[in-house]
Amino acid sequence: MGNQFKSALLGFFICVILVRTDGMAQQESRYPDSPDKSKLRYVTLGMAATYGITMTGLYQLWYKNYPMTTFRFFNDSKDWLQMDKAGHAYSTYLLGDLTYGVFRNTGLSNKKAAIYGALTGWIAVTSVEFFDAHYEGWGFSWADVGANTLGTALFTGQQLAWSEQRLLLKYSFRTTTYPQYRPSTLGSNFIEESVKDYNGQSYWLSANLKSFARWEFLPDWLNLAVGYSAAGLLGGSENPEFDKGARLPHFERERQFYLSPDIDFTKIPTKHKGIRVLFKVLNAFKLPAPALRLQDGNVRFLGIYH
Repeated sequence: MGNQFKSALLGFFICVILVRTDGMAQQESRYPDSPDKSKLRYVTLGMAATYGITMTGLYQLWYKNYPMTTFRFFNDSKDWLQMDKAGHAYSTYLLGDLTYGVFRNTGLSNKKAAIYGALTGWIAVTSVEFFDAHYEGWGFSWADVGANTLGTALFTGQQLAWSEQRLLLKYSFRTTTYPQYRPSTLGSNFIEESVKDYNGQSYWLSANLKSFARWEFLPDWLNLAVGYSAAGLLGGSENPEFDKGARLPHFERERQFYLSPDIDFTKIPTKHKGIRVLFKVLNAFKLPAPALRLQDGNVRFLGIYH
């Protein structure tokens, strides 16, 4: 349930960002040796309430009008050329990072904040599978759970090993021509397409070069990103021939890989707290840049890719 899941958790992401922004605006980068129990209690209750509201909204907006079934499993590991799985990994990575910041601002140690943040992100995303398991048309997906775990592990492992994120997961989006053929599946406007059209989405693993190479001439903020996307997707496991009685054109379903320079905005020094918050938000996205694309064995240089 990659598309609907992202839409349903959007409100949760926004609330977590707001809580983190408040904390970043009021505190310096130094943290106390022990947690502020009052603040920790406030944050925990706030997250629990936000989670409950988000899941209630998810039920009302999506599941309410669908018939329920007994608990069932669903193997969607091959759907959408695994683009939805990349989205799941990205979501848990991002949510783990955001909630880590919230817990860290209460004074928890790096280790505890990383573990609590990662668990919060993983539980929030994975609990959607239990909704899917009881409704016709979906089911509990172990592939989704695996992707969730991968994203969580990427964040937690780095935070525990290095106390920083040297490998970032990022997202970018561009509009494509595919939604015009199946707008109900791929979206009918920009907002819907950004979460439904897997042809326009790209997911990136962005590595900070100086964190690994330690070469003095490298700027602290310079990253190199490897991206993954797909093209020709009109359906999950395969492209349908017809949609609502109309014959659809034939498209080859293809994987695409990219290599592109990138920026780690958190490595840009600034004393302005608001700018630090902005940089943290920008770090969730891969900005347009030149790229090399590998598709069907052919390499092509793109002046600007987003």
